[in-house]
Amino acid sequence: MLGDKSRAIILWSLLDGRAYTATELAISANISRQSASNHLTKLTEVQLLTVEKQGRHRYYKLANAKVAHVIESMASLISLTKEYKKTNAPKLTDFTYFRTCYDHIAGSVGVKITNALLNHKIIEVSGKDYKVTNSGKKWFNSLGIDIDAIKQKKRSFAFQCLDWSERKHHIAGALGASILETMIEKDWIRKKANSRELTMTSTGKKELKNRLNIDV
Repeated sequence: MLGDKSRAIILWSLLDGRAYTATELAISANISRQSASNHLTKLTEVQLLTVEKQGRHRYYKLANAKVAHVIESMASLISLTKEYKKTNAPKLTDFTYFRTCYDHIAGSVGVKITNALLNHKIIEVSGKDYKVTNSGKKWFNSLGIDIDAIKQKKRSFAFQCLDWSERKHHIAGALGASILETMIEKDWIRKKANSRELTMTSTGKKELKNRLNIDV
């Protein structure tokens, strides 16, 4: 399913966590509407996508966060350019610097935030997951993030997601989603229209410097 170029582009386009019509996904993959519909049917049948009908339109999105995690992780195996060498980092662009990966923060900034949380012992590594320390729980509460409530959600709490451009881990799962959501609500972060790219506001820069001692 993932090996077909058109289907791979469709899945990559859906990594922003939003739902799109077959026509919109056909345009992104540069294929016909009929061809896109065929691909979408196959992806839905194997439960990589879900579809919801609203009025005359059918909207497709990734089935869950686990699918997004697989796609993002697989991308780290691919050379970003023909000149890419394993020992070199990819060229820094707005997209590789600061973006969403499904519903959490990715890119250089996502890795910086995760490393800062680890360095300040707010979170710690537990196998392939992250767990929040006692002092970390207080830190998150100061942001308005209720760790106990997040743990009650029917999804992974916090796990390591391999960032395809940084080749390092950022934080994903319910906690990663809450961090992004909270920072957007506080206007630390803003989403760019029709893009997975994010921008950091002046307030966000000050808060991250004060709270985590990182410059973004």
